[in-house]
Amino acid sequence: MTPWVTRLLLANGAMFLFTQGFPGVGWALALVPGLIPVRPWTVVTYMFLHADLWHLLFNMMGLYFFGPRLEGRLGTRRFMALYLVSGIAGALLSVFTPRAAIVGASGALFGVYYGFAHFWPRDRIFIWGVIPVEARVLVIIMTVLALYGGMTGGGGVAHLAHLGGFLGGFLYLRLSERYSPAARFRAQMEPAGRASAGDIARWRTIRPEAMHPVNRGEYDRVMQKIAELGVANLTPAERAFLDRFSAS
Repeated sequence: MTPWVTRLLLANGAMFLFTQGFPGVGWALALVPGLIPVRPWTVVTYMFLHADLWHLLFNMMGLYFFGPRLEGRLGTRRFMALYLVSGIAGALLSVFTPRAAIVGASGALFGVYYGFAHFWPRDRIFIWGVIPVEARVLVIIMTVLALYGGMTGGGGVAHLAHLGGFLGGFLYLRLSERYSPAARFRAQMEPAGRASAGDIARWRTIRPEAMHPVNRGEYDRVMQKIAELGVANLTPAERAFLDRFSAS
């Protein structure tokens, strides 16, 4: 487990128990898109509410399985930014269903699902523990279902919040990778896609045995990529990952 995934699991569980005893609080924190101008806090608070125990368990299982690896890849600050941006994007896209009462972490989690597929697109996800689907294919399927559900308004599911979560996750990762301070610094100091021999030597001094297992797996993956494809094929985020740990 990673720090913010643990905190999010605890926060969602605590809010569920609290609102079971005080349902009026749940209503005050739920998202009604048409009321956002007078209840602006609900674009965040709705992410920590759930309609019933199964709703909570399903969402928390997704966070438990996909969140730690993504938090290890992004770091705690960027992971939480992705989570919140995705959830808020889900709330804002829900304005097309202005009278619906919406609760649940699904919008934020769809951003997490997109983030996982963004970094590990070919990893296989086993639906119901049986059917293997590549992460990138699963995201495409879920996006199509969200679009269809949003257009038909079926099932009492907040499909637009799900779609907004995907959109928020996509935009956050694209913009953060393109405009991160590390990426801007390297663009100014080095020719595109090149690294000095000193950089490579410094990266090889990282001690993976001292890293968290999630970070160790990411380190092994990036170093394998260098061996197979060369430094020029590293993304700005991958170079920043190596720089972060080689500087510690």
